Amino acid sequence: MLLFILRTLRNRAFPSSSTEKERLIELSTVFTLFGATVSSSQMETSEVNFSQFGISEEEGDKLVAEVIRYVLFKTHQNSGCPMKRDELTQLITKNYPHRSLPAIVLNKATTKLSSIFGYDMKELQRSRPSSTNQPRSSQSSADPKSYIITSQLNPEVYRKHVEDTRKSHLTGFTFVVIGIVYLAGGKITEESLWQHLGRLGLSREDERHTVFGNTKQAVETLVQQRYLQKDKTNGPEGLTLYYELAERGLQATTSSSFKESISQIVTSEATAIELD
Repeated sequence: MLLFILRTLRNRAFPSSSTEKERLIELSTVFTLFGATVSSSQMETSEVNFSQFGISEEEGDKLVAEVIRYVLFKTHQNSGCPMKRDELTQLITKNYPHRSLPAIVLNKATTKLSSIFGYDMKELQRSRPSSTNQPRSSQSSADPKSYIITSQLNPEVYRKHVEDTRKSHLTGFTFVVIGIVYLAGGKITEESLWQHLGRLGLSREDERHTVFGNTKQAVETLVQQRYLQKDKTNGPEGLTLYYELAERGLQATTSSSFKESISQIVTSEATAIELD
C-alpha cells in the first residue's frame, strides 16, 4: 500500500525548480499595495491604541507593518519553518523598550495578516514524543513560543491565486512522508521510512538529487517545519531513531483533503489487488 502511495505521488516530485527571489518580490509588492499604505483606522478598529506608550498611531502602524513584512519574508525564505517570538519581539523593542508593547503589536499584526492576506498567525503548541522515558529531541527549531502562518483561503482560491506550482514537488514529498508515517500508526523507525522512500529512488546518502538536492536534509526540513519530530529509544537492539507526526503533521492528517486522498489511494490499491 505504501509503495502504491509513492508511485501515485511520483509525478508530483519532478517539476522545474525555482528560486525564492520572484516570490519575495511579489510579496513585497502586495504588502506595499495592501499593507503598509493602509492606516490602522482603515484596517482595524481597536480599543487599545499606541498613545498609552507615548507612540503616535503612525509609529505604531509602522511597527505593525514591519512585523508583517518580517513574518511574510521569513516564512518564504525559511520554507515555512517556525519563527521564534523573540525574533518578532526584538523588531518591536529595539527602538521602543516597552514591556507590554510587543503583545499589542503582535495582536494587531495577527489581525491584519488575517484580514488582508488571508493568513492565520498562531503560536505553535509543541507536542511531546510518545516515548516519555527519553529526553525530547533537540533537533527541531520549534519551541513553545514560536509562530507559523497558515492560509485561511478556500483551497480552490488558494490553488488558483496563491499556490506556487513550481514547488509542487515539495508538496508531494511532504504528503508522501506524512502519508507513510500516518499509515504506520503515526510513528516509524528511520530505517523503515528510508526503505519506503527508497522505492521512489530516494537514498539518504544522496546529496545531489536532481530535484531535492540533499535528500536527508529534505526530511530534516520537515522536522524543522514541525511536520515531523524525532525521538530516540533504547531497546534490546540498542538505540533506535523514530520519526513521529508533529503538530503540523497531525493537523494535516485531520483535514478532509488528506483523508480523501488517502482513502482514494487505499481504494485504488484494494481494487488493483482484487484484479490481480
